[in-house]
Amino acid sequence: MTRKQVRQAAVRDLVESNVVGSQEDLRQLLSARGIAVTQATLSRDLRDLGLARVSTDQGGRYVVPEALANDEDKPFLGNLLPQLFSKIDGVGELIVLHTVRSGAQPIAEAIDQEEFPEVLGTIAGDDTILIVTRSAEARATLTSRLLALVGVH
Repeated sequence: MTRKQVRQAAVRDLVESNVVGSQEDLRQLLSARGIAVTQATLSRDLRDLGLARVSTDQGGRYVVPEALANDEDKPFLGNLLPQLFSKIDGVGELIVLHTVRSGAQPIAEAIDQEEFPEVLGTIAGDDTILIVTRSAEARATLTSRLLALVGVH
């Protein structure tokens, strides 16, 4: 394995097995394992791995997105969407929501759990969600609601 692969495997392992609230916390944990890393490299690793920082009752922490789908304390859509959102577009009754890598499944599940009246269903890939709505008006309403959750108006 390359140094980058070893480092990224360590990052993933540390995030899965520890509460990591900041990049500095993660850098210190890596240092304890003998892995020196700059903040810029760590930021790229987090992006490459698709790790997200989510809000919890105990504060922010980094998580592996697919772990959110199995977590009994799932963050609700308002916490999760801003962390994993990339962009949104749509036409007719269809919304295409893009997320960071590995972010689509937990977002689609959170949308399904919300039981929005505008939504007929969701289909999620790795970083893209197709949301089928009841009408073009429902698409516009839901798009506005999702953008508001992300903080974009």
